[in-house]
Amino acid sequence: MAERKLSVSPKEEPAAFAAGESGAVTFKLNGLRWYIVGLVFLATLINYIDRLTVSVLAPVITRELNLSNTEFARVATWFLLAYTISQTLSGKLYDRIGTRLGFVVSITIWSVAAMAHSFARGVGSLSAFRFVLGLGEAGNWPGAAKAVAEWFPIRQRAFGMAIFNSGAAIGSVVAPPLIIWLQLRYGWQTTFLVTGALGFIWLALWLLIYRTPDKHPWITPEERALIIEGQREPSERVDGVSKIVAEHESAASIENQAISAAPGDHAKEHAPGWFELLRHKEVWGIVLARFFTDPIWWLYITWLPLYLYTARGFSLKEIGLFAWVPYVAADAGSLFGGWMSGHLISRGWTVNRARKAVILFAALLMPAGILAAFAADPFTALALIALVLFGFQVWINNVQTLPSDFFSTKAVASVAGLGGTGAGIGAMIFTLTTGWVVDHFSYVPILVAAGLLAPIGTLVLFLLAGPIRRVPLKTAH
Repeated sequence: MAERKLSVSPKEEPAAFAAGESGAVTFKLNGLRWYIVGLVFLATLINYIDRLTVSVLAPVITRELNLSNTEFARVATWFLLAYTISQTLSGKLYDRIGTRLGFVVSITIWSVAAMAHSFARGVGSLSAFRFVLGLGEAGNWPGAAKAVAEWFPIRQRAFGMAIFNSGAAIGSVVAPPLIIWLQLRYGWQTTFLVTGALGFIWLALWLLIYRTPDKHPWITPEERALIIEGQREPSERVDGVSKIVAEHESAASIENQAISAAPGDHAKEHAPGWFELLRHKEVWGIVLARFFTDPIWWLYITWLPLYLYTARGFSLKEIGLFAWVPYVAADAGSLFGGWMSGHLISRGWTVNRARKAVILFAALLMPAGILAAFAADPFTALALIALVLFGFQVWINNVQTLPSDFFSTKAVASVAGLGGTGAGIGAMIFTLTTGWVVDHFSYVPILVAAGLLAPIGTLVLFLLAGPIRRVPLKTAH
């Protein structure tokens, strides 16, 4: 069937050779977009291993460098400050120089900074290295969002986002046992050198493989047509492909899948500036929703090992054995969130209804952190934290898809970057508050407050953003 060939994924006969116009044999890779998002997934995984090295080693580093919880919070905040600044700057960078070169810049900066952590001798030097790490690591997210927007039709974007987002969760699963093993065998300084070097290995693969669909020599004509088809309004669809799709899907279903697809003439739109984007309430909805909700993720990314060590009595070895459990749930949430919204769309739901239903469901799971604060058994608390992170990844996977639902590829990375800026500001405030509250009281008030953030953020998103539909931008002159 022709339609099955259009939606191929890398499982049968992934590679093929075809004759080019000159008669030369050219290499083609079926389902190339899945390999591309797999590469972005690996970058995200490495990103989180590098990010979590300090958090996992916090019981050792705070002792070795004589840091209080408040000082550790300040170190984490320097990372978040740079991360917040760079989210916006990186979005513009990727929109200007493209996804391929943008990732080269980002991963080079963060890999060098990650390795430099091995030379930290106090709160000042550790804060400086965390700041540079944040500058580099932030670029992964607007870059990944842009790569998915370039390579995926609208009905598959949420699942594409889920695949790369699962790199954060799997990186969080891999990091504790890997980092603890390296620490116990070689020491914390060598651990930073090893984890930081991973980015340079990935960079070689990226430079070899990544191009945009219109320039990639390995893409098949069928896959290129599928991608282009998924980024056009119904009235602008190519007759041949539209006919194929119409054989298998109702007109109503096609309209629902294309409601947020990029306009066929989006190339005529210019890349908007930040002030122009901030005139749109949809952008503010994304920014403020992430301001309120992202601190939940950062709370557990930054503090979970120390929380288990100081509040729940875990040893360093036990942290390596069990701290990864909530991130397995997070990985499942990432994949479920992307699959579920795409599944609902394929069953005839509008993009607006499908995205919002999944986002609301996720928001109602995250108050489970309040129960974790009062759980007597440490493993019950860990299970409830796992439920929180499952819900967060379902939520963030769909919220990070909204920039490509609302805007064309000319603005996706910039809007994603602004959303990351809101997330970073919220996370900085919450991280500093956490350090002070833990030093003076306990983790209980923090876990309770975090449990209330997701419903607030979701309410703000729904009220400000309104219906999910394409927002027109000014055309280039």
